[in-house]
Amino acid sequence: MLPIAKDYEPMEATLTNEIPRGDGWQYEPKWDGFRCIAFKDGADIQLQSKSGRELGRYFPEVIQSLQNLDAHSFVIDSEIVVPSGKEFSFDDLLQRIHPAASRIKKLARETPAVMIVFDILANEQNDSLVLEPLWKRREELEKFAAKNLAGNTNVILSPATTDASVTDDWLAKMGNRLDGIVAKKLDLPYQSGNRKGMHKVKKLRTVDCVVGGFRYASGNNQAIGSLLLGLHDEKGLLNHVGFSSSFTAKEKVKLVEKLEPLIEKPGFTGEAPGGPSRWSTERSTEWEPLKNVLVAEVTYDHFTNGRFRHGTRFIRWRPDKSPEQCTYDQVHGYKKPEEVPEAKAGE
Repeated sequence: MLPIAKDYEPMEATLTNEIPRGDGWQYEPKWDGFRCIAFKDGADIQLQSKSGRELGRYFPEVIQSLQNLDAHSFVIDSEIVVPSGKEFSFDDLLQRIHPAASRIKKLARETPAVMIVFDILANEQNDSLVLEPLWKRREELEKFAAKNLAGNTNVILSPATTDASVTDDWLAKMGNRLDGIVAKKLDLPYQSGNRKGMHKVKKLRTVDCVVGGFRYASGNNQAIGSLLLGLHDEKGLLNHVGFSSSFTAKEKVKLVEKLEPLIEKPGFTGEAPGGPSRWSTERSTEWEPLKNVLVAEVTYDHFTNGRFRHGTRFIRWRPDKSPEQCTYDQVHGYKKPEEVPEAKAGE
């Protein structure tokens, strides 16, 4: 029996503008894939996504690769990616989240996934390592990799360094395989379910948002005008923070089929969208609430007064992310209400 429960939450990262430098940090590539904690207990293998979803059925070739390792049991933290030439294809990764087993089997054969391991939470001796500092876990991980992953191209060890200058080389040479850089405190134990001690710098300023509603295109209920985006506050309420309308005419028509079956009140449980600006010609005067199940990753320029200053640009759907994980602390420069100093009289 493994020393770690199979619903164990992965550690998370705080989004920052710059990589922290100085002693006491370990730097790793931030891969462009699905986060995954893998549990192996003999023949029983489970792949758990960041949101707690079981991923095993979508990646049978990864299950097989882990089964083929000599180690009888372990718990490892990793990223699942799909190579495409010299890059990783997130589109091919998204294709796996498909209900048909025959389709998954075909994709696993044509575009096999790779697991990139960057932390170890329980070793082959069934010892829990989550209370050990990162530097110790890295030593254990490298021993594990030397014994089990040597020559393996399906399960590989992620590089790590304490030299921040190396990250510039990674970004230059690894190109679109990287989503950014992660920095972790060497002296901290594994931070399950929180963002203490880990920072990430992304190549693009992006955020994962809940799609809490939509507006039809102006004068046309056969096409979507914009997605209405939300983030959860400290009370768990979903507040409207902006919109995204960066779709082609063809995509806007196709989105109707995706969104209309999910129409359900209230959409937003906190601050809801108001009416459109009188200058707007692209959005209708009404908006439709959606069941909170869709997560979209979008790029943005500025976030002020609790909203995106301008419209965001849609990048991709994130079925690997839970809507509850879409919180304000993803946003650059965001401060919780209690962190904002109150104005004094006369100011």
